[in-house]
Amino acid sequence: MWSVLAEAQREQHRRAEAQRKAAATQQREYERAQREAQRTAARGEREALKAYQQGRESDAARRTAELDERVAELRGVLATGLAGRGFALTDRPGDALPPFDPGPLGVPVPMPDQNWYLVPPLTGPQAYQPAARRQWDEQSAHARARFEYDWQAAWAAEQQRQRQLADYRAQYDAWAAERRRLLAGQADQAGRLAERLRAGEAAAVAEYFEAVIDWREDWPDGFPADGETSWDADTRRLVVRWELPPYEVVPAVGRYRYVRSDDREDEVARPAAQRKELYREVLAQCALRVLAEVFRADTGGLIASVGLNGVVVAPDPATGQHGDRCLLAVEVDRETFAGLALDRVAPLDCLVDALGGRLSARPEKADTVTAVPAAATFAADEDEPDLFAMDPLEFEKLIAELFRRRGFRTSTTDRSGDEGVDVLAEDPDPITGGKIVIQAKRYRHTVSPSAVRDLESTMRHQGANRGILVTTSGFGPGSHRHVKDKPLTLVDGPMLLALLREHGLPGRLGPAVPAQRGPSAVELSPGQNTVLPDGEVRVRFRAGGADADLTLLLLGPDGKVRRDEDFVFYHQPGAEGGAVVLQPADRSATVLTGRLPAAVTRVAVSVNLDTDGDATCADLVDPAVELASGTGRWVFRPPTDPAVSAMLVAELYRHPADGWKLRAVGQGWSDGLAGLARDHGVDVA
Repeated sequence: MWSVLAEAQREQHRRAEAQRKAAATQQREYERAQREAQRTAARGEREALKAYQQGRESDAARRTAELDERVAELRGVLATGLAGRGFALTDRPGDALPPFDPGPLGVPVPMPDQNWYLVPPLTGPQAYQPAARRQWDEQSAHARARFEYDWQAAWAAEQQRQRQLADYRAQYDAWAAERRRLLAGQADQAGRLAERLRAGEAAAVAEYFEAVIDWREDWPDGFPADGETSWDADTRRLVVRWELPPYEVVPAVGRYRYVRSDDREDEVARPAAQRKELYREVLAQCALRVLAEVFRADTGGLIASVGLNGVVVAPDPATGQHGDRCLLAVEVDRETFAGLALDRVAPLDCLVDALGGRLSARPEKADTVTAVPAAATFAADEDEPDLFAMDPLEFEKLIAELFRRRGFRTSTTDRSGDEGVDVLAEDPDPITGGKIVIQAKRYRHTVSPSAVRDLESTMRHQGANRGILVTTSGFGPGSHRHVKDKPLTLVDGPMLLALLREHGLPGRLGPAVPAQRGPSAVELSPGQNTVLPDGEVRVRFRAGGADADLTLLLLGPDGKVRRDEDFVFYHQPGAEGGAVVLQPADRSATVLTGRLPAAVTRVAVSVNLDTDGDATCADLVDPAVELASGTGRWVFRPPTDPAVSAMLVAELYRHPADGWKLRAVGQGWSDGLAGLARDHGVDVA
C-alpha cells in the first residue's frame, strides 16, 4: 500500500515538474518572440529613420544643385549671348502662322449602329413557347427604343460639335487675319525703318538699336534686361543706358546642409567676398554682352563708337530720391571691340583693362562711377566748360538745370537780393517734397564750415524743408560733422561732375586731359622708384573681396600734413584747389603735380579697409594700385598682410634732381586708418 502511495506521489511530482518545465519553456518562447518583435520593430524604425534622413539629405543636395545651376547660369551670361544669333530687321518671330488645329472638335461623334442593339433570335423549342416569345418581343422593343434614344443623342452631339467647330474656325480665321495684318504692318514699319537708317536719321538709329538690346529673352531670371539709346549722328556715337540686375540675383546661400542630430536643414551662407566678386563679374559680362549685340547688329557700319552706362535704380544719397545709380561705364570704338576674342576673355579684366571701362568697386552698395556723357549733347569738337572758370551766373543756371533734370521745379534768384539763395527748387512729391534752397559755391579751396552754417540759417529763414550746398571743391570734416542728422546735403566737386554726366550736362574741373592708351604697365616691387613726367598722375586702386577705400595725404618735409585739409578722403575728396581730386566711388584719384605748392614734398597714397568690420589686407582679392602719367603706366601689387588693415601703397615725392618720382611702398598699420593718419600728423580725435 505504501509503495502505491509513493508511486502516486512520484507521478504527481513528475506531472508538476513537467507542467513547470512546459510553463518555463512557454515563457522563454514568449520572451524570445517579444525580443524578436522588438528587434523587428527597431529594425523597421531604423530603416524608416534612415530613409527619412536620406530623403532630407537628397532634398538638401537637390537645392544645393539648383544653387550651383544658378551660379553657372550667372557665369554664362556672356557665353549665352554670344551663342545666340544676332538681331536683324527681317527677324519677325512667328511669321509662319500655325495651321488651323481643331483638336477634339475635328473628330466626328460616332453614330450608333442598329446591329449593336439586335436581340439574338429564339432557337429550338423556345421559338414555340409563348412565354419565351413574349419576353423576346419585350427585349426587342426595349433595344429599339434604346437605339433610337442613343441615335438622337449622338446626332444632337454631332450638330453641337459642328457648330462649335464652325465658331472655332471663325475665331481662328479672324485671329489669322489680324495677325497677318500686324505682320504686314511690322514688315512695312521695318521697311520704313530700314530706309530711315540708310538716310542716317538719328531717331531711327536710336529706335533700331533700342530694339536690338530689348529683343533677346534669354537673360537669367531677375535681370531687367531693359535699355534706352541715344545717337549722335555727327560723331556716329551711340550711348546706351542699360538697367543692370540688382545684387540679389547672386544667391546669398552657398549650399544647404541637413543636420541629422537636430533634424534640421541649415543654410550655409555664400562667402561675402565670393558673392561680391561674382556680382562684379556678372555686371562685366552684361556690359560685354550688350556691346557685342549692338556691334553685331550694326551690319551697315553705322556706329563708330558705343558708350554704355550700366545702372541700377536705387535711392540717391544726395536727395533720397530713387533714380539711376551708374555702376559701370565704358566707351569703345568699333575697331578696338572687334579685336577682342570674347569667348576667351576674363570679363572683369576685359572691361576694365582692355576697354578702359569703369566698374564700381562696391556695386553691392550702389557706389557709383562717372557715367559716359549722353549722345548729341555737344558737338564733337566742342570743349566742355571748366567749372572753375565759368561765369558765376552761368554756373548757377547750370546748377538750376541740373536739379530741373532731376525732377525739381527750379529758378535762379536775383543777385541783388538773393538772401544767400542761388537756386530755389521745389520737390513736387506730395509726401516727401517741399521747398529746397540751393547755394552754389564755385570755389577752388575747401568750403569752410561757416558756409554750411549760413546755409542752415538761410534754409530756416526761407521756410525750406531742405538745403543743398554745391561746390566745385570739397568740404572739411567740420562741415560733415555739422550736417549729420540735419536736412542738409553737401555736393562736392567729384559728386557734381558725376551728377552732370548722369544728366547729360557739360562740365569739368580744371584743364581737360584726354584719355590715352599707353603701353603695357610696368610692374613695381616694394621700394622700387621711377621718374614721373611733369603734369597729371592718375591713380586707381583695384581689388576684390573686402571693402577698401583710397585716401591721399599731402605731406611736408617732416612727413606730416600741414593741416586737416591735406587729408583727402571720402568726405573731403579734393585739396589745393583741384590739384588733388579723389573719386571715392571708383577708388581713383588725379594729382596735378605742377599745381602743388612747394611746401608739399610728398603725396602718400594709401588704402584702408572698412573700419566697421574686422577685415585685414589678407581679405583683399588680387589688390593692385595702378598709376599712369603721360604715356607711362605702372602697377604695384601690395602684400596681402593679415596683420594690417591700412597700408601706404605708394608715394609721389619731389627729388632735387629728377623732379617728381614714384615709389612703391607697401607699409601697413595694424590699427588701420587711425594709425596711418596719426603717424602723418592728422588729428583723429
